[in-house]
Amino acid sequence: MQDNATEVTAAGIARLAGVGRAAVSNWRRRHADFPRPAGGTETSPSFALTEVEGWLRRHRKLAEVPLRERVWQQLAGHPAGPATALTHAGCVLLLIHDRSPDWLEVSSGTDERLAAMLPAALERVLTPRLGEPGGSRVNSPGAVNSPADAPAVTAPALAPPTAPQLLPSVPLLRGVAELAAERGARHTFEFLLGRHLDANPRQYTLTPAELAGLMADLAGTPRTVLDPACGTGALLRSVAHRPGQELHAQDSSPELAAITALRLALHTRAAVHAAAGDTLRADAHPGLRADAVLCHPPFNERNWGHDELAYDPRWEYGFPARTESELAWVQHALARLRDGGTAVLLMPPAAASRRSGRRIRADLLRRGALRAVVALPAGAAPPYNIPLHLWVLRRPEQAPAQPELLLADAGQFAVEGRGGPEWPGVRETVLDAWRAFDRAGRLDERPGLARSVPVIELLDDDVDLAPARRLPPPAAAAGAGRLTDVRDRLDETLRLTAELAPPPVEPAPPAVSRRLPLTTVGELARGGALVMRTGGHGGHARVPVLTDHDVLAGTAPSGTLPESDEEPVLTAPGDVVVPVLGGGAVARVVDDATASAALGRNLVLLRPDPAALDAWFLAGFLRGTTNHRQASSYASTATRLDVRRLQLPRLPLDEQRCYGARFRALDAFERALKEAGRLGEQLVRGMYDGLTDGTIAPD
Repeated sequence: MQDNATEVTAAGIARLAGVGRAAVSNWRRRHADFPRPAGGTETSPSFALTEVEGWLRRHRKLAEVPLRERVWQQLAGHPAGPATALTHAGCVLLLIHDRSPDWLEVSSGTDERLAAMLPAALERVLTPRLGEPGGSRVNSPGAVNSPADAPAVTAPALAPPTAPQLLPSVPLLRGVAELAAERGARHTFEFLLGRHLDANPRQYTLTPAELAGLMADLAGTPRTVLDPACGTGALLRSVAHRPGQELHAQDSSPELAAITALRLALHTRAAVHAAAGDTLRADAHPGLRADAVLCHPPFNERNWGHDELAYDPRWEYGFPARTESELAWVQHALARLRDGGTAVLLMPPAAASRRSGRRIRADLLRRGALRAVVALPAGAAPPYNIPLHLWVLRRPEQAPAQPELLLADAGQFAVEGRGGPEWPGVRETVLDAWRAFDRAGRLDERPGLARSVPVIELLDDDVDLAPARRLPPPAAAAGAGRLTDVRDRLDETLRLTAELAPPPVEPAPPAVSRRLPLTTVGELARGGALVMRTGGHGGHARVPVLTDHDVLAGTAPSGTLPESDEEPVLTAPGDVVVPVLGGGAVARVVDDATASAALGRNLVLLRPDPAALDAWFLAGFLRGTTNHRQASSYASTATRLDVRRLQLPRLPLDEQRCYGARFRALDAFERALKEAGRLGEQLVRGMYDGLTDGTIAPD
């Protein structure tokens, strides 16, 4: 076996074979010929992918490893790490996309020949698209060097890998090319990137596609765009394409800068100028005057360069305090705009009101640079529990005589749960208010949503720009009308709850349930009585995702998955969905309203054969507390359910349906109780708000 062979973990083996991790553990114990660990640790071993594939085929655990799974496992287990492997794959995909004959020529021989010839071929495609390779060392503008006199460093995002670097990647690159022949180079890269981000959720702070699209729309249709903290390139990818466009990007993470460069080169014919380096300390685009700047900066950074950058010419509106890193990013964005250019930044809400930033906020207002502050609903972007803000800025050509600031609040479009806000409502409200304000320089009040405020009214001791503190409440009639509607719905729901309440129960003869012969979900799956699927492996922007939170709360599909070409698991009426984390005894039968949603992470779907199993009978017995307890395993901080071990009795179909009817009635009662509780909370909250803000009279 080669020393640099791709390795795969037990979780990867389970994914290849379409089973749970417990099955892999059983194979290791029961089969003496199961491959020996090739790396990892004693508690988390890894295995050679080629040996695993051979063993799975010999034992008929799968007829053939799906190509996308084989490529993903090669990337995830790459000896140089998945980020390096993804960069190598992206380079080859760009070569296939732009110069496919070159790839066919260099890949026709041995692996060694491919590795030797590929760097020159990559240079022919990377240099025209991404610029000349080679780094530069620049002093921070206006700063005094450190005692070591060490200048900051910036470098192009990507240089062609060398032959020794590429040799371990050759099997992966051949697989990537094969996958690109099926799906296209662009979609193959998005699939691999989505899988990588999904597998490492804590390493990256992502900008959701809906938010990126809104920020790009606020910026208009610029020709030259900069993102100085580009991450994975979501903001620049969302910009409307136009002829002759130039996209500039920079990120302190070399791997993210490289991913952004490749992603943009694959998705657009625009000129891409990407660099790796600390933007505030070592700006890679000091002479740029862009039409637009889009930025999702890091929040609450203390080590942003406060000591080194005290005399930086970018602080045109004041030197930011050490705790005001976001205001440093705001002024960097303004410094890189042409006169009249627009910047849109995602900001923490504290930046609108912290006393340490009030002088800079005041100067931004006086000189007409800050044009709008928009409060987003909670859940729009990480951290999801905080309602973040969008700041829209414009580099002033001249100070306006009587400037006004647009304040908008889209908080009413928040959705309970973790699925994110109601984006169509957010987009319509924000864009309509901004475009009307941008045309006229002011905006009449839209109660509870938006208004423009004369700057003179904001220049008090605090210069507090939080929209919620300045916007008028909703119109009294509208508020009272909504509460009347809520009260009517609550009355109707309470009547329905009383009707659905279970009748008085009579105890069954002792130990009847214990005499019933039992089977398990795993045995039923092996016998063909049901099909078992796991979720969370792919999605599409237009397909709603059923999350574990939706199942626990009984709400509509509200989630998202990384966009990829991989087919998601779609729900159908009569499916039973079970969460595997959290320890709650919950199982949900999919109805017509939930059907056709993609199955989210940490969910298992059971699709019973109607000729053998009643769906409500299945779901009801899976909810038994004792059943869950015996099928669960416990870690220090979490409980995980092994769905295959859940039990239910063997009963004829007509008896199953008798149980199923009772379980279905209990489900309807439970839903009515939850709806009544939700409406009651909404009514109480609305009454408190109406009485305190004066929109409802106490009598």
